[in-house]
Amino acid sequence: MEIAYAWQMWVTYGLILAAVVLFSIERLSLELSALGILVALLVFFYFFPVIGEDGRNLLGSTALLAGFANPALIAVLALLVVGHGMFQTGALDGAARYVADLGSTRPRTTIFFTFLLVAVISAFLNNTPVAVMFIPVLATLAMRFGQRAPKVMMTLSYVSILGGMTTLIGSSTNLLAAGVVMTSHLPPIGIFDFVVPGIFLASIGFLYSTLVVPHLVPDRGGAAMDLSGPDAGGGKQYIAQLEITADHPLVGVSSKAGLFPPLRDMTVRMIQRGEHPILPPFEDVTLIPGDVVIVAATRQTLTEALKSGSRIFEGMLEERFAEGVETNGGPAKPGGELILAETVVAPGSRMIGQTIEQIAFRHQTGCIVLGIQRRSRMIRTLLNDIRLEAGDVLLVLGKGVQVQDLRHNRDVLLLEWSATELPDPKLAHRALGIFGAMVAVVLLGLVPIEIASVAAAGAIIAAGVLNVRQAARAIDRRIFLMVGAMLGVAAALEATGGARAIAEASVVMFSGFGVPIILSAFFFATAVTTNVLTNNATAVLFTPIAISTATQLGVDPMVFVYAVIFAANCSFATPMGYQTNLLVMGPGHYEFRDFVRTGTPLVILLWLAYSLFAPWYYGL
Repeated sequence: MEIAYAWQMWVTYGLILAAVVLFSIERLSLELSALGILVALLVFFYFFPVIGEDGRNLLGSTALLAGFANPALIAVLALLVVGHGMFQTGALDGAARYVADLGSTRPRTTIFFTFLLVAVISAFLNNTPVAVMFIPVLATLAMRFGQRAPKVMMTLSYVSILGGMTTLIGSSTNLLAAGVVMTSHLPPIGIFDFVVPGIFLASIGFLYSTLVVPHLVPDRGGAAMDLSGPDAGGGKQYIAQLEITADHPLVGVSSKAGLFPPLRDMTVRMIQRGEHPILPPFEDVTLIPGDVVIVAATRQTLTEALKSGSRIFEGMLEERFAEGVETNGGPAKPGGELILAETVVAPGSRMIGQTIEQIAFRHQTGCIVLGIQRRSRMIRTLLNDIRLEAGDVLLVLGKGVQVQDLRHNRDVLLLEWSATELPDPKLAHRALGIFGAMVAVVLLGLVPIEIASVAAAGAIIAAGVLNVRQAARAIDRRIFLMVGAMLGVAAALEATGGARAIAEASVVMFSGFGVPIILSAFFFATAVTTNVLTNNATAVLFTPIAISTATQLGVDPMVFVYAVIFAANCSFATPMGYQTNLLVMGPGHYEFRDFVRTGTPLVILLWLAYSLFAPWYYGL
């Protein structure tokens, strides 16, 4: 077969080279490049089939398109939905904030343990949403400790990748390699089957990333505070008010040294108790039901209060979002995510000179005003007593449709860039429960990962954590198209004898050096390719070659498969090597050469570490 179909094998090699070039130069979109390669495969093997012993075309459209139904690919897409549900609800925000709050006394230790938390979470959750969640956390920490963005963001990307290489579900790379193993009729890979060498490599890489990388990246660009959002660095203060009801969490809280501990990030401007205002300094003041607390706080602080479910706005939001509120003359539409946005009182607005209560802003728009910011001076009065002026900025909270309706309101100007979707803290427990159940059934061996992940994705939608539109948005079409196409290439590589030919050539080339040297060379070749191509495509292409090489050498194929998994995760030296590198490129003000400078030594370090560790661990 190898002789009869030698020329088809070389055409397959040519298509692989074309895929590498197209994915690397990025002249065409990744989706278009993947589709082009797939179409070339379909057309070529339709006219020049590879005939099997039963007379059928081994590379017909069914075989080449089977990659799109690969269980591992389906598991990856389902896990993206589950991960987006965790991100959307802020399920991990509490842990992130807790670590950030420890940073008041030991900044270096706090940042170190924040990176450790990122690595641990990345072992069980797709590392891309983990990086997204921790970018603002590390930005806040860096801002507190006087560091700049480049000193933390590169390390964030690296430790999330390193954590993801330790378990089967930590990275899409691992799952895709496991999917190829299943199609090769080998035993399925368990969730912790390669955890020991994975932790060994991740530990070495973690120490390099946290101790060395910050000294290699340039101190370029803006301060870290620029990363936390539109208001993070500007210090814009909004006047907001907290209405203390009978069951409010602030009931019974007393001032200490003039401050109220639960409101440490807010400045209390006044406490209205009945008809009597209480002004600072606050000495031995205890909050009671009926008090109205006027505070000054940044948008970031108010947003965090809403996200964390601290209940300081309790009663206020429930009452004002009651059903039946009219919006522009009609009933408000139920459901929908909450959006926090800024609006500016327009010149000539009918709202000028009136209070929020007088203009019935909530009844007119369906949105509530959380705070008012006036650039000229800081106000010390009840929110409902402030008469609006042109240029006042209103921080409003409403459902998505209601906030979008503000575009057509002539009295206010909606600042589109300021709109932020808020997670619903009540759904965080559902998301965590679903995720925990998914991990538990996989660990107990009750069902395979692809079944558990699809069931979890369905439960995320059924439980209302995400709606269908949000779940569809979580699925990365680039991963779907690229992996499906490359699985077709892998099938062609196998059927034409291309994988076996590479394996035989590798064995012949290094035959005099023994299995450890061949394994080391294989790891290095995969690690180089993953930085030029992509981690997912590299895993899919090299896994069948790894199995063929191990078979030729007479060793356990899983030893070489695990080498592919670890090496394909070594995508540190280029920004396009992995999605998290692209995520931190903007916030960290990095250039291409920064990744080459910091990532190349890390790739070499992990290659040498695995080359020494694997022969001892596997008894080669």
